[in-house]
Amino acid sequence: MPKVILREHIIVSDADLVKVQSELATHIALTRAEAGCLVFKVRADAFNMNKFTVYEEFVNQDAFLQHQLRVKQSSWGQVTKDVQRHYQITNQ
Repeated sequence: MPKVILREHIIVSDADLVKVQSELATHIALTRAEAGCLVFKVRADAFNMNKFTVYEEFVNQDAFLQHQLRVKQSSWGQVTKDVQRHYQITNQ
C-alpha cells in the first residue's frame, strides 16, 4: 500500500486562536505517537498569526483514516471544527 501525504494550511479565526494554540502541542504529540505516523509537522506562519502549515505522512490509507477518526473524537477536533482547511492528499 502506498503511503499517504497530506499538505495543508489552516486559517484560524481570532475567536478560536487561543484555544487552537493551547491544544496544538498535545495534538502534535498524540499524532506523532500514532503507530502509522511517519511525519507530522505544524508550523505557524511568520506573517499571519492565524495561519498554520501542516505536513503529514502516514504509512498507508488505513493509518491515515485511523488518524482522522482519532482527531474527530479529540479535543483538537473540537477546537478546530470551525477552521478553514485547505489541503491536498496524495498517495506515494
